[in-house]
Amino acid sequence: MKEQEIGAALRQVRRIQSLLGERSTFRGYSGTARLIGAAAALIGGSVLAIGPVPSTPVAHLAGWAAVLAVALTVNYAGLLAWFLFHPEADRSIPKLTPAVDAVPALGVGAVMSVAAVVHGTFDLLFGIWMTCYGLAHMPYRKSLPGANYVVGVFYLVAGTACLLYSPDFTNPWPMGLVFFAGETAGGLVLRDVNRPPRTATPPTAKEDKESPNDSTNDSL
Repeated sequence: MKEQEIGAALRQVRRIQSLLGERSTFRGYSGTARLIGAAAALIGGSVLAIGPVPSTPVAHLAGWAAVLAVALTVNYAGLLAWFLFHPEADRSIPKLTPAVDAVPALGVGAVMSVAAVVHGTFDLLFGIWMTCYGLAHMPYRKSLPGANYVVGVFYLVAGTACLLYSPDFTNPWPMGLVFFAGETAGGLVLRDVNRPPRTATPPTAKEDKESPNDSTNDSL
């Protein structure tokens, strides 16, 4: 094959790969909603640290439950709006598969949290929440950029450290800072994902076709 034909074929392959990547990317989550969750984690941690909140595990558990409620509301409201109104979703249940795949990790985290509270081991909660939330990032390995996977690894590492060292549950800073950093990074990743895709530049005649001189030279 001539060099021009090889080059044109490679460009076509790259364009096809780009289109396939665009179609497999999950855009159901809102980057803005996740950034709101980051702010909620930092504000909630600050209130628990310096606000008029009793320094008891039950009071702090209620505070973190409020932060969770805010984060769940904004994130899943955004997901529902995307599912109902975005033409890419088209109200197709299979399009929600990546979000559904993350539910088992979150469900296990909920069960472990209840068990920790029942047995009074509140100091394990930060580690449980971080590790299970980190695991919830893993199903998105092929439907979101690698940076989102890195955010999940960050949560896993932080959660493992919390499980091993069990920081005092009434000290909100480990939880607040880790989730503020992780959700900020994750929100920025999602905002980049949800930007309108750039239109591929069509190949020029010079790129995809041989010039008359080249054809003449090859036939000699």
